[in-house]
This record gives sequence, structure tokens and C-alpha cells, in this order.
Amino acid sequence: ECLMFATRAYFSLSEITDPTKHRDHNEWHQLDHRPENLLLPGVAWGDRWVRSPDCAALSSGSAATYMNAHYGIMYWFREPLGETFDDWFHLTYRSFQWGRSPQIGWTRRPMRGLFAPIKGYVAPRVRVSVDALPYRPVKAVHVTLSSFDYEHPDAGTILRWYDEVRLPDLLRCRGVAGGYVLAAESAFRPPWEEKSAEWAFPDTATRAGSPSPDRMTILYLDEEPDVFCSDLSERDRAAGGNGRLIDSSAVEDVLFSSPFRRVIPWQWDWFDERKD
Repeated sequence: ECLMFATRAYFSLSEITDPTKHRDHNEWHQLDHRPENLLLPGVAWGDRWVRSPDCAALSSGSAATYMNAHYGIMYWFREPLGETFDDWFHLTYRSFQWGRSPQIGWTRRPMRGLFAPIKGYVAPRVRVSVDALPYRPVKAVHVTLSSFDYEHPDAGTILRWYDEVRLPDLLRCRGVAGGYVLAAESAFRPPWEEKSAEWAFPDTATRAGSPSPDRMTILYLDEEPDVFCSDLSERDRAAGGNGRLIDSSAVEDVLFSSPFRRVIPWQWDWFDERKD
């Protein structure tokens, strides 16, 4: 199904370069930054998840610069997008001037970008609509970022396989409540193009040398990440034998594929040094 609650989404990966700053970073984002963003009328929803060590162990992908990421952040935006992005970026600038952007000193973002939602999918066992899915509680999410060759002769076949076979199969995996496929915003002509130069993220240096994904898939999980990943591996082995799993590597380079756990307020100890 197509989405009605939002027409663009923002996703980024962030790496905390100072290991002593995870609590400060989580306190800032969860208790200050996110509430201020959710207050904006054009922000439909926003959330953030942690790539804890157990999630990192379940990760794969060709983008080496993404592999040190600790967190994933996602915001969904409503029309009119011009006004929405004015508000969103201006809040970023004002927060810095207020002295309420401490994360700049210890955060690297190897990937950040805007996406257009292509289609949403909900598992048959889940009763909510595709528009309600981001608001439904989760234990984790699973994110895949890919570089995609849309000019390849097999591109259409692969895209159709994703929609008709792959995503429906993923909905049958343990813990998958639903998900979305999104395409990089650059694949669409922005209706606000004349203003796009004014909306720019200042930290381009932290993304130097990093690839930019063309497509994103996010799955919402109500089981533990390892439960989903284990079931997916078993199902993929079976699917390879019955022809439902195809090789898309000629068209698609999977830059990053990883689960993330939900962030529970004040429970920010995933990266603390463990004492024996």
C-alpha cells in the first residue's frame, strides 16, 4: 500500500567517536532533540534505534564506513514539504545557537539522506494499517541500504521480485510486523527544488568517501533481532532451493544490512565496559 501520513523520510547512521559520550548523546536525543522535532507540525513521526554489539554482530554489507555506526535515526515528513523543511532545518540551526547541540563534538554521520516511501507492507497477523506501522511499539527494526543500478536490463525484474516475492516472504519471518521500501529522494524531482540549496547538512566531512544508497528497506520487529535473523537465514536456505530467492548482485550492491534495538529511556548501557 502507498502511504498517506508522510511523503518523505529522513534516515541517518551515527557513530559516537568518544565512547564515554553514549549516555550524553542518548540523553540529548531522547529528552531534548526528539521532543522538539515531534512538536513541528510537518513531522509525522520520528524515532531512533541502537545498533548494540549483538546487532552489529548480525550485520553485513559492503560499505566499510557504515560499519562503525551505533545508532539509526528516522523522521517522517508531511506536506507541504517546503514549510516542513524550513521548520526542521531552522530548528537545527536554532538548537545549535541555543547551545543545545552537544553531539556535534563527538558524532560522525557516515550516511544521511532523504527518501521517498514507495510502498508499505503489513504482516497478515498485524491489524494496523501501513500508515500506523511506525507508531506501533517494536523490540527492534532491521534496515537494509542498497546501491541500485536502475539502468541495468534486469532492474525491472528485480524490482518486481522484491514487491511480489521478497517482501511478502519477509512478512512471514518470525517477528516481522511489517515494513517499507523507500527510494532515495534524488530519484524524484523535488517540488521545492529552487530552495534545496538552502537546506544543507553542515557535516559533509563526516560522509567523505561514503556511498549514498539508492534504496532502503526497513522492517519493524516484535521479536528479538537474533530470532528474526535466524529465521530469515533458515527461510532463505529453503527459498534458494525452491526458486523464490534470486541473485540480485548484478543490479544491487547491499551497502548495509543490520538490526537495531529500540531505545528505552534511561537504559543506555549497551556500550558500557562490562565488569567480570
